[in-house]
Amino acid sequence: MDGLIALGPLQLAVATTLVVGAGAISLALRLGIERRLAVAALRTALQLGLLGLVLERVFALRHPLLVVGLLLLMTAFAAREATGRSSRRYRGVLLDAWLTIVASSFVVGGIVTQLVVGVRPWYDPRYVIPLLGMILGNSLTGISLCLDRFLDHLAVRTAEVELRIAFGASRREALRAPLQDAVRSGMIPILNAMAAAGIVSLPGMMTGQILAGSPPLQAVAYQIVVMFMIAAAVALGAMLVVVLAGRRFMAKDATLRLDRLTAFER
Repeated sequence: MDGLIALGPLQLAVATTLVVGAGAISLALRLGIERRLAVAALRTALQLGLLGLVLERVFALRHPLLVVGLLLLMTAFAAREATGRSSRRYRGVLLDAWLTIVASSFVVGGIVTQLVVGVRPWYDPRYVIPLLGMILGNSLTGISLCLDRFLDHLAVRTAEVELRIAFGASRREALRAPLQDAVRSGMIPILNAMAAAGIVSLPGMMTGQILAGSPPLQAVAYQIVVMFMIAAAVALGAMLVVVLAGRRFMAKDATLRLDRLTAFER
């Protein structure tokens, strides 16, 4: 059968029973995650439903200001989610995360949409919004892991950083080890996804295009672009966020300011 098979309320209701079954398993085994699962499922349905209504309007109007405004709103929510997953915080962490996400997603997304895919007009929402959305979804995970590891390194291994400072290390030299450790952690999910793509799993972009009736090789080409795009955005975002965070905790004279670090109970 060619084309996309349409899904209606009945099909969505059947799919909902899968989540209900997972909740029943949690109750039976006393895992205690049924409430979180229910909230997550409800948020998924409401958020995606609202997004679908918004996208229908944006796709119909095809106005650049609407597209840019929606992308900026998505970056704000991505920054909030990224910082909300960290066990430690500091004043200005939300701004640092937002600036990082905007820079990495718009730079990498712009290169892909304009130079690789060749989207015309440049703001075509059918291409720009899904591609930037995939960048944001993966970037917030990478940035969250990166921030968490970086702040944890500063809090737990303070003596190592202070020892480097005592031996005359500059700010860059003193923060090199925690920065490298944090960026490696932030890159783990996308590296694992790239290693397993095509062997263990069929990535989302490729699966969606195949279900929509695209030729498999064309779907593969798009998926390769998407994987490389996400890897570049996550790497850039991870490096930027730890550089910005490092400036919050260490002055130019390499004075460590861990008093700005606070624990956060999720």
